[in-house]
Formats: sequence, C-alpha cells, structure tokens
Amino acid sequence: MSRSFVNKTIAGLPPSGIRKFFDLASSMQGVISLGVGEPDFVTPWHIREACVYSLEKGYTSYTPNSGLKELREILVAYLRDKYQLNYDSSREIIVTVGASEAIDIALRAVLNPGDEVIIPEPCFVSYKPCALMAGGTVKVINTKEADQFKLTAAALKKAIAPQTKVLLLSYPNNPTGAVMTGKELLAIAEIVEEKDLLVITDEIYSELTYEGEFVSFASLPGMKKRTILINGFSKAFAMTGWRIGFTAAPEEIAGVMAKIHQYAIMCAPVMAQMAALEALKNGAAEMERMVEQYDQRRHLIVNGLNRIGLPCFKPEGAFYAFPSIRATSFNSQEFCAKLLQEEKVAVVPGDAFGACGEGYIRCSYAASIGDINEALNRMERFVRRHTGRAGRRIIDSAASDAAGIPAGGSSISRA
Repeated sequence: MSRSFVNKTIAGLPPSGIRKFFDLASSMQGVISLGVGEPDFVTPWHIREACVYSLEKGYTSYTPNSGLKELREILVAYLRDKYQLNYDSSREIIVTVGASEAIDIALRAVLNPGDEVIIPEPCFVSYKPCALMAGGTVKVINTKEADQFKLTAAALKKAIAPQTKVLLLSYPNNPTGAVMTGKELLAIAEIVEEKDLLVITDEIYSELTYEGEFVSFASLPGMKKRTILINGFSKAFAMTGWRIGFTAAPEEIAGVMAKIHQYAIMCAPVMAQMAALEALKNGAAEMERMVEQYDQRRHLIVNGLNRIGLPCFKPEGAFYAFPSIRATSFNSQEFCAKLLQEEKVAVVPGDAFGACGEGYIRCSYAASIGDINEALNRMERFVRRHTGRAGRRIIDSAASDAAGIPAGGSSISRA
C-alpha cells in the first residue's frame, strides 16, 4: 500500500503499562500477582442469581439507551442518600459499559479540538489516551509523595491556561490510594469556579474509603453544575467482568454524552443492568465485609513493605499501595521485570501511571492474605539480594498478630 490508513494519534499511543506485566505474569507458572486492580472476590451469589433469573424470564432485549428506568431511579436515590445530590433520572443519568466508557464519552462530549484537560498524575492509565483520542490536549500536574500524592490548589492554579477547559480528578486514587478531604476539595472548587472549569470526577473507588468520609466533588457548593460524576460497580461489588458503570451530569452535557453512547454502544447489557439493580438493592452487607477485609490487608501490606525497606505511605482508599523503590539500584521497569523473573511476584511499574511515578511500584492488595504474605516474603528476599539489606521474614505469627489479621483467608468466596 502506498499510504497508511490508520489514525496517527491512536497509532502513536503506548500500550497499557498495566497489561504488559499482567500478560507476562499470566504466561508463567507459580506467579503471585499484585498487579491488576481487580477484586479477588467472586460477585456475591444473589447478584449473580439476579442475572440468571433475568435470563430465565427472557430479559434479552435492548433497554432504553440510558439504561433501565428502575436502575436509573435507584441510582438517583443512591446519590441523594449518600451525597445529598439530586439528579433527574430521565435526563441526567446514563448507565454505561463500565466506568471506562463513561470516561470516554464524557471527554468526547465536552472537548473541542485544542481544548486542554488537566490531569494530576500518577493516575489511571486511560485518562490521557482518552483525552487525546477526543481531540483534546493534556497538561499533567505531577503530584508528590510529600503531599500524599494529592492535588494542591497552588499546583492547580499555576497549571491553568486560557485553553484549559477540564480538570480530571480521581480520588480515591489509582495507583496511590490517596484520598482528598472535603477541605482540600473546597480549595480546588474555589479555583474551578474562579477559572470557569468543568470537572470530570472518577469515583469508582468511593466505597473503598477507610479513613474519614468520602466527599463527592459534585456535592460541594456550586459544583454539581460543573461536574460529570463517574462511578460503577466493578470495585465495590466485585463486578469487574460485568462491565457496568454510570455517569451523572448536568442535562446539557448528559444529552451529548447520551448521543455518543447511543450511536457507539446502544445500551449496556440488560443482564448486567439487572445484576447492578440487585447489587444496589441488597448488596450493602457483602460490600461492607469486602471493604473490612481490604482494610485488614491494607495494614498488612503497608507494614510489610515498610519493614522490608520499601517505604510506603498509608493509602486511605482504593486497594493499592505505592511504595518507593529508590533504595534499590533499579528503575521501576527494571525492578518489576526482575522481581517477576527472580521471585515470580507481579507488580506494576509506577511510571505506567505517569512520569512522576518513576521510583515507585503499584502493589494491589486485592489478593488473599496468604498471597500477600508470600509475596512480601519473596519481595524481602529480592530486596535483600539487591541491596544487602538485612530484612526479616514477614510471614510469621508475630507479624500476623501485630497486623491483627488471622493466618486464614476471607469468609467471602474468592475467584
């Protein structure tokens, strides 16, 4: 052929740094994966049963483009009861194919060519590519461990330019586990109002907040009209494979998002919507038990990483630890590749989430306590081998007792 027929912008995007190590790990035997951010719990049975029952009842057709009416209504009730937010279920709520689709259509709905999106990093790997594919430009704010990887008002104000249109927030944060307080978000909201910005807030980990209360950005004074709220069922209800999410946005913006969703997707699968409906109606107890176990694992992995010489601040949300590896002689990519090769532990390089993630790795504690303990033992051997540090084994009764964690696993069935 004499010319290329592919989109140059998309062709030039790098592949996901998360999937690279996941694919490597899946091809090896005996690997403990702390890599992919996926709950190790099976979706609770009553949620699965709702899907099965929907099939038995013949629910196999399209739904309204924006989702089942009953699901949108219960989502409105959830947002009202949880955050005192009031939305119109028929005009401002869209049920999407995962939160990932919601991020994509939100950016495509609001960006014109050249509009700038500010993205604090480290962050989820899809934000920047989705903004670029939507025709926007991206300005990155590098957050710092000294600030617990939170966006500061000073950094935001300095970054804003005349072409800036959107601020993309993600707290609790993937990969750092950082959570912003209401006071910190208020300082951001003042700048958003002053500079006439729109905020896209990815709140997929909102239910996985361990210290203090999660504050939805849209609930701040004057911010609902400036916010596209994105959430989903993957993390809180262990429903990653169901691909079901939702967005709440001002009517004008939601209408444009609905057009993209209508033409590209039509609607989310009806069976997954029926399962999501059951999750919201009757899934709170299982969700709370899962969150309690994540919290136990959070303490275990953070204490373990600090003991073996990989300094790690305590994450307050999500299910990730983000330790520094600067005590070693490796960069993030080298550390992860060698750890996988030598000790069969899969973690993700910090630079997969932005350049300022260099010098860190992401460790998911959405894994069993036994796997976390064994991974820590293997990582301790690795760190000692490459730094000469005299560490001590993590998996012993004293360590488990100190963390307040039994040696066994979860009472909830796992994948």
